[in-house]
Amino acid sequence: MNYFILKYSLIPTYMEERGKYREEHLKLAKDYADRGLLVLGGALADPTDEAILVFKTESEKEVAEFARQDPYVQNGLIAKSEIRQWNVVIGNCFEQ
Repeated sequence: MNYFILKYSLIPTYMEERGKYREEHLKLAKDYADRGLLVLGGALADPTDEAILVFKTESEKEVAEFARQDPYVQNGLIAKSEIRQWNVVIGNCFEQ
């Protein structure tokens, strides 16, 4: 298994707009978490201009599919997204 980071650059009005799509977004995230694919996720604070989601999966295809289905992406709350493989070296919350 590999780790991937999905990084979202958020639009300036993200905090005001997200409520409309939050339930759908969290439902999708929970589905991926329940399947063991999404490990962590959340927006950065002060300023809330980016969000990071960490996935554990065989390939980035599943990460790209998450982004494609994400209501935040579909409704323009995400200005830009990027998927990067993450080579985890150490951490007691990750199995190697």
